[in-house]
Amino acid sequence: MKFIYILSVLPFVGILGFLPFVNRVTPFVLGMPFNMFWMVIWVVLTSIILGVMYKLDPRNREGEEE
Repeated sequence: MKFIYILSVLPFVGILGFLPFVNRVTPFVLGMPFNMFWMVIWVVLTSIILGVMYKLDPRNREGEEE
């Protein structure tokens, strides 16, 4: 299995794996409870990770011969 496909496991581990450890309300970040901020930051990071996977995937480079 290629390394770029292993990157797709990071959002799963980040959201569900670490949720019991970050399940607190008291520290507010950007006006949100920390638990909600954790979910929002992982939504953004998931988009970035999927973009990196798309750019690194050799199957997407077949039509870029210029």
